[in-house]
Amino acid sequence: MRPKLLVVDDEKNTRDALRRALEDDFEVFVAANVESSKNLMKSEPMDVVLTDLRLGSESGLDVLKLCQRQNLPPPCVVMTAYGSVESAVEAMRQGAYDYVTKPLDLEHAQLLLQRAVRTVQVEQENVHLKAQLERSFGLDRILGKSAAIEKVLDRVRQVADSKASVLLEGESGTGKELVARALHGLSSRKGGPFVAVHCAALSPQLLESELFGHEKGSFTGATERRIGRFEQAQGGTIFLDEVGEIDAATQVKLLRVLGERALERVGGNRLINVDVRLIAATHRSLDRLVQEGKFREDLYFRIRVVQIQIPPLRERPEDIPILAESFRKEYSLENGKGDLSFAPSSIKLFMDYRWPGNVRELRTAVEHGVVLAKGKTIEPDDLPNSVRRGSDGIQPRIEPASLRLDKIQKNLIDAAMDKSGKNISKAAQALGISRRTLHRKLAQSSKKGKMPR
Repeated sequence: MRPKLLVVDDEKNTRDALRRALEDDFEVFVAANVESSKNLMKSEPMDVVLTDLRLGSESGLDVLKLCQRQNLPPPCVVMTAYGSVESAVEAMRQGAYDYVTKPLDLEHAQLLLQRAVRTVQVEQENVHLKAQLERSFGLDRILGKSAAIEKVLDRVRQVADSKASVLLEGESGTGKELVARALHGLSSRKGGPFVAVHCAALSPQLLESELFGHEKGSFTGATERRIGRFEQAQGGTIFLDEVGEIDAATQVKLLRVLGERALERVGGNRLINVDVRLIAATHRSLDRLVQEGKFREDLYFRIRVVQIQIPPLRERPEDIPILAESFRKEYSLENGKGDLSFAPSSIKLFMDYRWPGNVRELRTAVEHGVVLAKGKTIEPDDLPNSVRRGSDGIQPRIEPASLRLDKIQKNLIDAAMDKSGKNISKAAQALGISRRTLHRKLAQSSKKGKMPR
């Protein structure tokens, strides 16, 4: 569609000439005065306005003010006589996009108007994308109504706009990065970058360079200077995922950066100030790693100013249908299957399953079901084998008081035997051990020493 252009000039010949010259590229509307301009802008939202500064007894500055009052203000280009450029400059001070002098260079005016339209389009696209980004990484992306997840959301709202470092703890797949992005998106730093680093994926040397950068020639293969992730996150947030995997030497350097708010690149000797908020995450117990001497206690206290525990999916079962439905909508749309729904038996399987991979595993299971669904419902047969079989049925619910190794082993063996109908061979196969080993373990756990045949 052609952008809408409003031409305002009190001379009819000028209006008509501009309409003819510009109508191939614009849908042109014309007005002779401020009142006509006002009425046209009420009925037709304009994309750009071209107005003469002198409109008989009126001023084009009044047209400029009309533009600025619109919900989506169109850029306003003013026309002025060659000898009155000062007036046009004053109009630009008051918010005009640009000016052209009379007599008009039509080709120049046309390019200027097109550029003005494109500038506004880019600005609007940026606003739209920013709004989408905030929605994508806001609290509305953390789905659920359980008390466990509400506790997390309350804590996020409470600490998001503080400067405190936050440690997110929870099993793999629980959504720690999503929470980190929500913390960033609700903070005053949301206009700055969010930089994520997955510490477990990098060797110690690569991680140090990734975090702090390096100078050219600082080590073999360093053929040019590299800006590290801390510098990239300037004015924003850095998210260190699996922070418990950081090696001892890098821990020392990280502690210094957090304490001094400054860093040196690898191979450099110049201090670089950094203004970054730290959010860290781990699926391991940092407290235990400190006790084992594998993580510095002073660094632990530095990054654990605020702790947020992300609950596993099995502790928030009421959220499973909500999450599953959200993922179904997403993947149904992506795969052109908008009319899909879950069979009640599929939802029951979801509710009975323990979800060792948490929300990430649920997302994958739903995508699997959407892709394989043949009709309008996602049936149990469309779901992954692990969900249908409950990980071969070996999912003993172990209470915290029963966390002794012998108890866990007995629970697993009992579950495998029940699932196999007391068939030693099938149970041994499900447990991943030999038939002879299972015989021995059964004999050890049986007071009478009797074994099923």
